[in-house]
Amino acid sequence: MAMAKYDLTPRIAPNLDRHLVFPLLEFTQERELYPNDQILKAKIELLNNTNMVDYAMDIHKSLYHTEDVPQDMVDRRVEVVARLKSLEEAAAPLVTFLQNPNAVQELRADKQYNLQMLTERYQIGPEQIEALYQYAKFQFECGNYSGAADYLYQYRALCTNAERSLSALWGKLAAEILMQNWDIALEELNRLKEIIDSKNFASSLNQVQSRIWLMHWSLFIFFNHDNGRTHVIDLFNQDKYLNAIQTNAPHLLRYLATAFIVNKKRRPQFKEFIKVIQQEQHSFSDPITEFLACVYVNFDFDGAQKKMKECEDVILNDPFLGKRVEESNYTVVPLKDEFLENARLFIFETYCRIHERIDMGVLAEKLNLNYEDAERWILNLIRTSKLGAKINTQTGTVVMEPNHPNVYEQLIDHTKGLSGRTYKLVSQLLEHAQAQAAR
Repeated sequence: MAMAKYDLTPRIAPNLDRHLVFPLLEFTQERELYPNDQILKAKIELLNNTNMVDYAMDIHKSLYHTEDVPQDMVDRRVEVVARLKSLEEAAAPLVTFLQNPNAVQELRADKQYNLQMLTERYQIGPEQIEALYQYAKFQFECGNYSGAADYLYQYRALCTNAERSLSALWGKLAAEILMQNWDIALEELNRLKEIIDSKNFASSLNQVQSRIWLMHWSLFIFFNHDNGRTHVIDLFNQDKYLNAIQTNAPHLLRYLATAFIVNKKRRPQFKEFIKVIQQEQHSFSDPITEFLACVYVNFDFDGAQKKMKECEDVILNDPFLGKRVEESNYTVVPLKDEFLENARLFIFETYCRIHERIDMGVLAEKLNLNYEDAERWILNLIRTSKLGAKINTQTGTVVMEPNHPNVYEQLIDHTKGLSGRTYKLVSQLLEHAQAQAAR
């Protein structure tokens, strides 16, 4: 339970649909981060505002070691069953229509045509369409995520109310996440992002809040999807989203930092991210961001070595990072192992940049490896990454070869950086101009 101090569930949960909190509680219960009774009580509190009454009854019995349940739960179950039957009847005409393949073929991309056709031929109007939304929402609250996803998809194809359609899209995304349909969920996430970024919100704060919600929900997808760690960087590291993180959700820096550490292809962006770590190191404390600060800001390699152990514990006990695996050549590599491997590489590269000759014993200590393992690790690194170094076995040292910077490469890098900053500036100016025109 000592690791509970690094648990982000209390910070993440307020930004999730309550159904999405259940997987987090299941994970913390499995890891025994909190007393079991405390987690069971949290589950019941969440369930009180859903229609999953039977599940709430089962947890109550487990918590209090009894077969009896409170009368209000019994009454609530009767109420839920009656409400479900009522909504089912109200949505029945449209549900029947949608279950008829021949009838569905009459629908077109033109929503106004569809509404007129449904009214004239099938006597299905706005009331039945609204009933479908309420029925889908009720199914979701009952835990029938598959049915809810289908009905919400069909509802959005007929809905002409932008706000209600957006609400249905959030529900569809939650349902796909809970069913672990990661490819479909990613499509819905991208669709939602496009709407959030293009929508004219009544307040800029509402838009920022929507982006924060989107990033929290995306964690389920990105740390389960094959290419998810790249998607984390693509989304979180955008200026608008990174600003939202720094302002309202600095705890999300843990996930962006992890994605950068295990993703070797994003080094140019990583350099800019280190500046964010430096800016936020006094406002948010997390072993993973502190590790990066030790290596790249403070050059405290002893501190970095100590932080690696804390990082390992954090990853193992994080509901998004703790179960992530990569499949390559039929080998399953836990994210923890990949993280530690790259963390050692970061220490080694940075330490070597400021030393010409390094004692192997000292370097082994910095890498948190014994002498023989450190020697093998460095030798393999030199062979595979064309590192400008060699091992002197007689003196037990690593000797770095002089690395004279290529002027042309430096010019290209600076030009790319200038082009990127110019693009960001133009985008901000255009966005500001559009906002002024909208007013």
